[in-house]
Amino acid sequence: MMEFKTGIFTVAVLAIVLSSPAVAQKPKSPPAPSATILPPAPAPAPAPHHVDLADLLSVAGPFHTFLDYLQKTNVIETFQNQANDTKNGITIFVPKDSAFAALKKTTFANLTQDQLKSLLLYHAFPKYYSLAEFDKLSTLNPVTTFAGSQYTLNLTYNMGTIQVKSMWSNPKISSSVYSTRPVAVYEVNKVLLPMQIFKSDPPLAPAPAPAPDAKASDVAPSPTSGKSASAKTKAAEKSSSYQVGAGVAHYLALAIAGALMLLC
Repeated sequence: MMEFKTGIFTVAVLAIVLSSPAVAQKPKSPPAPSATILPPAPAPAPAPHHVDLADLLSVAGPFHTFLDYLQKTNVIETFQNQANDTKNGITIFVPKDSAFAALKKTTFANLTQDQLKSLLLYHAFPKYYSLAEFDKLSTLNPVTTFAGSQYTLNLTYNMGTIQVKSMWSNPKISSSVYSTRPVAVYEVNKVLLPMQIFKSDPPLAPAPAPAPDAKASDVAPSPTSGKSASAKTKAAEKSSSYQVGAGVAHYLALAIAGALMLLC
């Protein structure tokens, strides 16, 4: 009986303990933080496009002489490195082959290697300029070239016509070969000639010899041939007259002979 009471008491205590709020409701654990969704990483910037100046000059226009000088002096590498500088860029004035041909060959053959390099560097600005920017740039004359502070150019801008003046030449920009930042290449119709290299105006190449005139006999009869033709004509006329006269005399002879036979 005692054991039964003890069991009932134990059950009652457990019931009271389990029914208390502290035991019945377990404390809730804090909610797990939600996963943070990060935005996708931006795509890497594309590598800048670099213009290959040697390829450009070899296919655009007749610039073979200028390109040949650039490659022989390694100035093409200087220009290319500047062209790859997307911050400053480069502006190049490229003479056509005919511009070099217009000058005497000794004009460039007598230059030292350093003079030739300076001459080529003189044909570029170490900065990109669009055609529209030359209007403002012309107000800043003289403009320093790639050859250094002593080698300057004076620009004129007149209603879209741009001229690039050196000491001994004043060419105009005849066309835009390529103009996309950071590279501008403009065609000029003359070679730029600085006084630091040329103390006097370089001589022009001799004018080509005129084509030989067509021979007189090829286009008109010569006086001799005219006389010969006239003589032949007169001879033919005489021969024809002679033949006519001989024919008339023959018929007259036949007529007289027939009359004599009738009389007999």
